[in-house]
Amino acid sequence: MNQNRPKNYLIESILVTIFCCLPFGIAGIVFAAEVNTKFNLGDYEGALKSSREAQKWMTWGIISSLIIGLLYIIFVFALGGLALMGDF
Repeated sequence: MNQNRPKNYLIESILVTIFCCLPFGIAGIVFAAEVNTKFNLGDYEGALKSSREAQKWMTWGIISSLIIGLLYIIFVFALGGLALMGDF
């Protein structure tokens, strides 16, 4: 049975850790590190599960970073509007 190695998402998780969201990125790195080990031990299902988990945490790190960035921009513009109106 010749199965392909699942994608480990290690590089993506490291980039999420550096640029987006540290906690979600670290979780992604942990699961990404398990993929190759499990695959080399012959645990294809375990490697596939770890790959999916790494992708999930990496994706949630990107999404949470975008949401926090959007909320920050809204907050800054709201404060700017209040300052222009003289209420702040």
